[in-house]
Amino acid sequence: QVQLVESGGGLVQPGGSLRLACAASGRTIIRYAMGWFRQAPGKERDIVAFIRQGGLNTYYADSVKGRFTICRDNAKNTVWLQMNSLKPEDTAVYYCAARPDYSSSVYVYPNQYDCWGQGTQVTVSS
Repeated sequence: QVQLVESGGGLVQPGGSLRLACAASGRTIIRYAMGWFRQAPGKERDIVAFIRQGGLNTYYADSVKGRFTICRDNAKNTVWLQMNSLKPEDTAVYYCAARPDYSSSVYVYPNQYDCWGQGTQVTVSS
């Protein structure tokens, strides 16, 4: 089982940037697809982005395309989410998730993931 710990959240003004990190332990994530989800109060947990095991194939929710970038370093067992041009509607708890990557499926639903971090709060406000 992979243990995941997120960091890097905080309070930022609209238009600002944050970089979230997801540090994995317990086993290497080299064969895992890694996803970032977010959940605002009273709303469902939604996909933000995910990245395949090789790091070359990524997916982004329409709401973050062109503003967020997901990347990974398998040697460091870490995944990052660079968030630029942040908007108040990006405010949420952000979660890192992992699952074995053994097919060409698109992993955009929370129930497709086996392992979760505890989440990190991102608040975009002036």
